[in-house]
Amino acid sequence: MQYNDIKPDASLYPILIKCAGKACGMLFHSHVLKLGYVPDHYVRNAIMGMYAKYGPVHLARKLFDEMCDRNVADWNVIISGYWKWGSEEEANKIFHMMGKSQRNVITWTTMVTGYAKSRNLKTARMYFDNMPERSVVSWNAMLSGYAQSGEPQETIRLFNHMLNSGNEPDQTTWVIVISSCSSLADDDPSVVDSILRELEKVNFQSNYFVKTALLDLQAKCGNLEAARKIFDQLGVCKNSVTWNAMISAYARAGDFSVARDLFNKMPERNTVSWNSMISGYAQNGESLMAIKLFKEMISSSKDSKPNEVTMVSVFSACGHLGALDLGNWAVSTLNENHIKLSISGYNSLIFMYSRCGSIEDATIIFQEMETRDLVSYNTLISGLAAHGHGKEGIKLMSKMKEDGIEPDRITYIGVLTACSHAGLLEEGQKVFQSIEVPDVDHYACMIDMLGRAGKLEEAMKLIRSMPMEPHEGIYGSLLNAACIHKRVELGELAAAKLFKVEPHNSGNYVLLSNIYASAGRWKDVDKVWDTMRKQEVQKTTAWSWVEHKGEIHKFVVGDRSHERSDDIYKLLANVKVKLRREGYVVDKSCVRRDVEEEEKEEMVGIHSEKLAICFALLVSDIGSVIRVGKNLRICPDCHASIKMISKLERRKIIVRDNNRFHCFSDGLCSCKDYW
Repeated sequence: MQYNDIKPDASLYPILIKCAGKACGMLFHSHVLKLGYVPDHYVRNAIMGMYAKYGPVHLARKLFDEMCDRNVADWNVIISGYWKWGSEEEANKIFHMMGKSQRNVITWTTMVTGYAKSRNLKTARMYFDNMPERSVVSWNAMLSGYAQSGEPQETIRLFNHMLNSGNEPDQTTWVIVISSCSSLADDDPSVVDSILRELEKVNFQSNYFVKTALLDLQAKCGNLEAARKIFDQLGVCKNSVTWNAMISAYARAGDFSVARDLFNKMPERNTVSWNSMISGYAQNGESLMAIKLFKEMISSSKDSKPNEVTMVSVFSACGHLGALDLGNWAVSTLNENHIKLSISGYNSLIFMYSRCGSIEDATIIFQEMETRDLVSYNTLISGLAAHGHGKEGIKLMSKMKEDGIEPDRITYIGVLTACSHAGLLEEGQKVFQSIEVPDVDHYACMIDMLGRAGKLEEAMKLIRSMPMEPHEGIYGSLLNAACIHKRVELGELAAAKLFKVEPHNSGNYVLLSNIYASAGRWKDVDKVWDTMRKQEVQKTTAWSWVEHKGEIHKFVVGDRSHERSDDIYKLLANVKVKLRREGYVVDKSCVRRDVEEEEKEEMVGIHSEKLAICFALLVSDIGSVIRVGKNLRICPDCHASIKMISKLERRKIIVRDNNRFHCFSDGLCSCKDYW
């Protein structure tokens, strides 16, 4: 037009200004000034809108103040401009300058949207409730405010109010509501069901954004078939969000073959993709796979960097394995990637160090935290309990109260367990009495404490006085106490109760068998094993493991599958010779079969923890700490022999069984033979 010397009229400039960015918009502003088109109302409104959108907002306000014939569109533009540039006070001021009759639904909606986005939901709701009329955009603004502020219940309540008011939701409404339902999938399935029924009445299911939100909801609800159907319907339109939702859903369900297949087929992975798989493995007991995939992530992925979510899963996996070297390597990776931890991240570190047998490092992390929450205290208290530090657990609960954090049921379970493992009966009873309303798990801790201390009659008396029905934890503690103190009748009573409530728990049968074996009642031992065979109950295989150079080496009783088995058994034979010289006598009561004495000695001598320790002696540096994990309780013979090995080899040996930590050093154990 300009090249052909055709002069544009005023009607063209509002279009040009709205299409242009800030730089070109200012250029057109200079054009209209030269051409004298500024008095045109539409031109002024377009220029004001440009400055309101791109800034500086004070130029928009200047034009607004110069207007003598303002209409509602002008008022709305300047109000939205102030909201955009964070001037809540000016937006509110302009709104109140405006006459009530001038305000329209857009004006009110602009105020609702502004306050909602600034997380001032109380004021946003006040404006919303005072609106003379509402559009679907108004409803969406308020719904979005609740949803983005993490208030899914309020989102659903307002949505139901919208339906009852006769207002029709649009596709944006459904995306907001379905996304909010995803947060309630675990807490309130009935709400999810009602929303899905409402969605069936409308025709928005085919909308792409509604589909993706619905896929995420179905995935989080565990409705894998429904989620997969939507996922397949999306075809080439799948994005990383939909891929990640499906991977996470299958991982949570423990179906790692499908989850991993989807993960491998992803056209492009991001950090969320890796986190979904790593956390899925970690949360489902696949700790080794979680760490293996994490190593793959940091070595092969340039675009996907680990974040705090990744590290929390990795720390958890290292903790469950008791793999301290891997845990320290993970901390180094954390520092190399400059990942900052929140309270949750530090809590996962406390858990990891506690579970890896380094309660000192766990305590240091706790002390270095600027802010601690209930989980911080509970995690360290549980760690202290596992290490048998009863007095320290009690002190930490006192400090917790001083810091203004009230203990919860988990706190008391941790402290009572700490007292039980440390033999602090009197202190434990005081803690129990301080609980306002103890629950069944607190009673179980007390039964365990009394049982370990040999106060079995008091334990039975406490069971009879309980205001609720005893559960398997109560009778499990009683059965364990009967085994420790060789009380056959009490063991039979506890076992009979347990066989009814958990008939397929092999541990209960084994404990009863052990009680009979200790009493030399071999026919009863055979009866227990016959019952197990009839009930098709499989005994849990005992196994031990040691970490070496980032790898976990597993052993079972009599294991000869390890590549260094010959060396391990040679060293074990030498260790046995040394032990005998020091006066060691095999505790044959650990054998629960009626066999020859020589065979009993042989069976005890090749327990998995002994093999693991001999492997560690072979491969570790002289004087270094040996850390062994075991999935079941350590037997008395292994406990006695490891004490002597620690003295003979001048090594600190830390064994984590399924009950607690045993720190062996110079012929002594931290449990003081009380476990």
